[in-house]
Amino acid sequence: MPGTDERPTSMSTTGSEDAMPGTDERPTSMSTTGSEDASSDAESSSDRCNSITSASDFDCSRQSFTSDCSSSKHSSPSSSPPKTITLDDVMSSARDLSNLTLAHEIIVNRDFRVEQPHLPQNSLEKQVKDIVHKAFWDSLESELNDDPPEYEHAIKLLEEIREILLSFLSPGANRLRTQILEVLDMALIRQQADKEAVDIQGLASYIVTIMGKLCAPVRDDEVKKLCENPDNVVSMFKEIFRVLDLMKMDMVNFTIQSLRPDLQRQSVEYERAKFQSIVEKTPSALDHTTEWIKSSLEEVLFSMPTVEQPNGHGKAGKALPSPLLVFNSGFIRILTWDYHKSPLPEGL
Repeated sequence: MPGTDERPTSMSTTGSEDAMPGTDERPTSMSTTGSEDASSDAESSSDRCNSITSASDFDCSRQSFTSDCSSSKHSSPSSSPPKTITLDDVMSSARDLSNLTLAHEIIVNRDFRVEQPHLPQNSLEKQVKDIVHKAFWDSLESELNDDPPEYEHAIKLLEEIREILLSFLSPGANRLRTQILEVLDMALIRQQADKEAVDIQGLASYIVTIMGKLCAPVRDDEVKKLCENPDNVVSMFKEIFRVLDLMKMDMVNFTIQSLRPDLQRQSVEYERAKFQSIVEKTPSALDHTTEWIKSSLEEVLFSMPTVEQPNGHGKAGKALPSPLLVFNSGFIRILTWDYHKSPLPEGL
């Protein structure tokens, strides 16, 4: 890990975008209660699913399938009374879905990497970004070339760099943490700036040295190039921030690799918990899925043979299909789904 004598060796060579939604939220195992009751419920529901119903009991059959045949609350999201959905509920569900999607991608895709975004050359966003950055660096250069020099922007940069370096350290790297805090002591640097005695170039060189200790081996060449033009402090700071961005993405990808085994062990419970949370916050989140299952049930029931009631009592009726048969029929329909007429079920 960065911040110790051993540096991570299996890091991505690519950069990445913003910090991930999903890794700050550790999977939590779902508790299961009443295993004996759940077992008896499953047996009784199986008996009901295998029972024979009359044709006039079609609605009851469908209702039995969608409710009674579930053996736990996680198998089928619990229904809730209609309620007004607030913007906070929608935003919270969006965050849950984003974390769920990200965690799932990390679990199933061993080559998953967070990469640095590349803005199109002629895009408005890139033009605005370039203009703002150029204005900032021009301002910094102007301040340092003043007589006497102004250090306000430079001190802010040093403070930001200090926080980034500290974020790379592992919990046990106390000696290096203390050293960084002593050298990049903002109160002392401000006092030196007031007396025009601050050594910006020396501080920049120290930062480059620390970066060489914390970076992944793949970034060694990038860090060495930072010292090629030590006289131009502004250019040096620009390159320092560029390499720090790459190091941050290396750290993110290293953390993803470290978390993947834990996520894989707890993926089922974690995804169930997140999925249930989304459904409870937005009751209409599975409308298309519900309609898909109902239509599949109707299609299967229509093709089921008519059988006599036991002991000759009552009218002949349709045998109730098993849930597996209904879902198999539903997935077959997905293969010929008309995306223009109706959206895919939300669960897919």
